[in-house]
Amino acid sequence: MDLGLNEQQEMLRRSARDFLQKECPKQLVRQLDASDSGYSPELWRKMAELGWLGLAFPEEYGGNGGSFLDLAVLLEEMGYNILPGPFFSTVVLGGLAILAAGSEQQKKSLLPKIATGELLLTLALTEPSAKYDAASIKTTATAQNDEYVINGTKLFVPDANVAHYILCVARTQPEKNTEDGLTVFLVDSRSPDIKCTLLKTLARDKQCEVVFDNVHVPKENIIGKLNKGWPIVSDIIQKATVAKCAEMVGGAQAALEMSVKYAKERVQFNRPIGSFQAIQHYCANMVTDVDGSRFITYKAAWKVSEGLPATYDVAVAKAWTGEAYARVTLLAHQIFGAIGFTMDHDMHLYYRRAKAGEIAFGDSDFQRAIVAQEMGL
Repeated sequence: MDLGLNEQQEMLRRSARDFLQKECPKQLVRQLDASDSGYSPELWRKMAELGWLGLAFPEEYGGNGGSFLDLAVLLEEMGYNILPGPFFSTVVLGGLAILAAGSEQQKKSLLPKIATGELLLTLALTEPSAKYDAASIKTTATAQNDEYVINGTKLFVPDANVAHYILCVARTQPEKNTEDGLTVFLVDSRSPDIKCTLLKTLARDKQCEVVFDNVHVPKENIIGKLNKGWPIVSDIIQKATVAKCAEMVGGAQAALEMSVKYAKERVQFNRPIGSFQAIQHYCANMVTDVDGSRFITYKAAWKVSEGLPATYDVAVAKAWTGEAYARVTLLAHQIFGAIGFTMDHDMHLYYRRAKAGEIAFGDSDFQRAIVAQEMGL
């Protein structure tokens, strides 16, 4: 049983780590965290030149013909090095949705521009309830001649402040079954009837409140079929959940390595603190969490990549990995002590992202409910 990466994936992993360590040092991460845009156009251009933005797109749409599993490898390295910016929202939430459900014209028009870095996208799904179910979607889209008029408020929309287009999930028809009557629209974010407000978040990621006030969208901007948008949304959520797990695995791995190195170097009572049993047990618990998270995440990513049923595996991965990343960074803080809590130290960068990732796309309780349902309970 081979659980390792193939040669191409291993090359991708090494090259991504080398590139990000050189081009995205922690000083730049802090600068981007503090900025309004949250990303570096120069770094974005370099990533496009490396083919990262089109990694999971077929060559006919300007991509590299890679798989979702390849994308998971790249995302783990982005989590390891902490890469701020709209990669996740543009490629995972936007690009993969268009690839899966867009018309041929939409794919040929949009995907090459994503791959070259010209186009930034995001997904407007959650609302004030912050839930990831169909019943929580109250934003409406009303037919009017050859257009739809969208009204409603979306919360926690990632990178909407810099996105060129927003994939907005709206209710186009009231139904007893809340999963029916939903439609996904491609909306020009530059519309004067859209109000975007940057929110203050723990992770300092660029999440926004987006208010749609009589926003007119042509019918040809529908992604997929009218009133049949929930399967598209479910597919996006599933892929995004695994992708977020891959990011968190990378971050947890970095926190583990930093902690073990420090435990070997930090001397207290005339001996390295790593020689104390308590610290040894901390590190053992951390590596158990990291390796366990990696295994179940890549199992889920492989199933998604192969187009196999993966609802159970994805929920298991998120339920475990979300809490595991938070545990790892908390133990890392215990090992580093007071220095790890200072703003000049890198550990808080990982801890804040761990806490944000824990609730992204459904917290552990939400995922456990899915697991129980898949088990027939």
